[in-house]
Amino acid sequence: MSVRELFSYRKYWAQRFGTAPFLPMSREEMDRLGWDSCDVILVTGDAYIDHPSFGMAMVGRLLEAQGFRVGIIAQPDWTSAEDFKRLGRPNLFFGVTAGNMDSMVNRYTAERRIRSDDAYTPGGEGGKRPDRSVVVYSQRCREAYNDVPLIIGGIEASLRRIAHYDYWSEKVRRSVVMDAKADLLLYGNAERALVEVAHRLAKGTPVSEITDVRGTAFLRKTVPQDWYEVDAGEIDTPGALPVHVNPYAETPACAPGATQVVRLQKKPRIDRAHAVVRLPSYEQVRDDPVLYAHASRIFHLETNPGNARALVQRHGEREVWLNPPPIPLSTKEMDAIFDLPFARAPHPSYGNARLPAWEMIRFSINIMRGCFGGCTFCSITEHEGRIIQNRSEDSIVREVEAIRDQVAGFTGVISDLGGPTANMYRMHCKDEQIEAACRRLSCVFPDICVNMKTDHAPLIHLYRRVRQLPGIKRVHIASGLRYDLAVRSPEYVKELVTHHVGGYLKIAPEHTEAGPLNMMMKPGIGTYDRFKTMFEQASKEAGKEQYLIPYFIAAHPGTSDTDMLELALWLKRNGFRLDQVQTFLPTPLAIATAMYHTGHNPLKRVRRDSTGIEVPSGLRQRRLHKAFLRYHDPENWPLLRDALKRMGRTDLIGNGKRHLVPAWQPEGTGRPVTPQKGKPAPARRDGAAPAKSRRRR
Repeated sequence: MSVRELFSYRKYWAQRFGTAPFLPMSREEMDRLGWDSCDVILVTGDAYIDHPSFGMAMVGRLLEAQGFRVGIIAQPDWTSAEDFKRLGRPNLFFGVTAGNMDSMVNRYTAERRIRSDDAYTPGGEGGKRPDRSVVVYSQRCREAYNDVPLIIGGIEASLRRIAHYDYWSEKVRRSVVMDAKADLLLYGNAERALVEVAHRLAKGTPVSEITDVRGTAFLRKTVPQDWYEVDAGEIDTPGALPVHVNPYAETPACAPGATQVVRLQKKPRIDRAHAVVRLPSYEQVRDDPVLYAHASRIFHLETNPGNARALVQRHGEREVWLNPPPIPLSTKEMDAIFDLPFARAPHPSYGNARLPAWEMIRFSINIMRGCFGGCTFCSITEHEGRIIQNRSEDSIVREVEAIRDQVAGFTGVISDLGGPTANMYRMHCKDEQIEAACRRLSCVFPDICVNMKTDHAPLIHLYRRVRQLPGIKRVHIASGLRYDLAVRSPEYVKELVTHHVGGYLKIAPEHTEAGPLNMMMKPGIGTYDRFKTMFEQASKEAGKEQYLIPYFIAAHPGTSDTDMLELALWLKRNGFRLDQVQTFLPTPLAIATAMYHTGHNPLKRVRRDSTGIEVPSGLRQRRLHKAFLRYHDPENWPLLRDALKRMGRTDLIGNGKRHLVPAWQPEGTGRPVTPQKGKPAPARRDGAAPAKSRRRR
């Protein structure tokens, strides 16, 4: 598929101003650079750190490399429009993002409690960004300069590009394009769309006419006449399939022994590039869980850049239009982006303030993008895509050397060489045509695809090369490891364990039971056992005492109380006492979120008569599932005892080694179990269970 190279555009005239040491955040900085105005102003919910791990820095430096003057308004006062005027009126557009994290995930826990800190704020101080930051910031930009084009992006906007379930308000919300009143939404990493849109605007093209750029979403009144609409129900019917008449069967109208002759008409050939899939409308998915689950399934089936079609979803009198996903970046383009002149430091205006996110990543390196795992609870695939985009070894080595030579406080230890996953570097489909036609949601579930090239040799070579660089004492691997891929390469496991594990390695089996694992699209616990054996053997051969630290999710859709009990018993048998545990947090657009909201499974065809799945959504049940993961904590014992009695498992209450929780309670510990009061709510007329329990049958 032909695509314009990212750095092939003629640079904008403002390139004559050269490279800024930091992108300006004040008029004084603009004056020092000789600027009378900014071409683009980026508004972000994060502090400005000029490093490629921070979205606004990467976007800003990329636009600067295209010749534009870029200013940044970081963590503005959103109570009025005044702070949004500090850099003046942008010549081309406002670019708005919530930051590296979704603002709601950043501000609230899985139990909807406000977090007291924010890793992306100086001093780690909480409360420096509003809820749904993209919408609020966009409103203030409109108030400041109403005639300036408004473009939104980043993970918060990306995951809200169509109608979506919002966990924090417990309702289906409209596309963020509607609420933000944005001219364009750029989803995914969006470098291609960003550069093309910026140059078109610079040439004087009205933003309303920019409707053909991949990776963008926008509003339009009607579907253009030269487009062919495909109803989502034609792709995957959300109900009983119609009975098709056999054209060669006898009919009553025919004489005995005669057959009916039927002329089969050919369907007109449809230009796929001008076919748009119509999703159920916002109003339909808001009111009908079956249609919501169906829309989620269709949305995810149309995410491969090689075959995805445009999507359209009606919102009242307007159409939200999504162009197909962007074409992944080449290695040459990835290298050029990471080679941009980042200062690799926080903006000087923060002084000596501590920035937790910066401290965490300042010695780490991103070597790739994307993930073909397709875990249903994860948003990486919806944002970055399934196709792995890789940097070259030389580019990675240059960044290691830049950290070594430029970043204050470096002691010779690289904290991570990774990305969304630790070990998908340079993995890809064996055949480009197969990859372009594939509609699988995961390349590794229920098993690793036979067409997936899982060679770890390029990654092993990279590790060895970085370790040999002068001044590099140690290289840790902190990104999440896909152990189902790692077990295919004993050489990689040996290399990792011998040189890159600092005593503990964190991996994420997520569960032990088949029910929840199938809903997560994760491998069975047997794969973990195989990796554990290889890990321990390699550690023994290296003469090191090292341990695996497994991560698990509580209250994921498809998980029953019995599943969590079995997981707790597995933890106890294996001697694990987890300190930090994760409760499932429904994020917009994720498949697991559709399961949570609807009680249906979008991994397969959703019908009116489909059997529902267990969804632990009530606060009490979610706390119970979390308590099973921390069975050893006395604070959880009253809740667990009550649950074990209800489940008929009083044999697990006692003071012996075979028991899960003791019969006694330390003084001053344990929250009393509040009995359920009143009768359960009646079932709805559609036969679904009460919303509080979300137990679907």
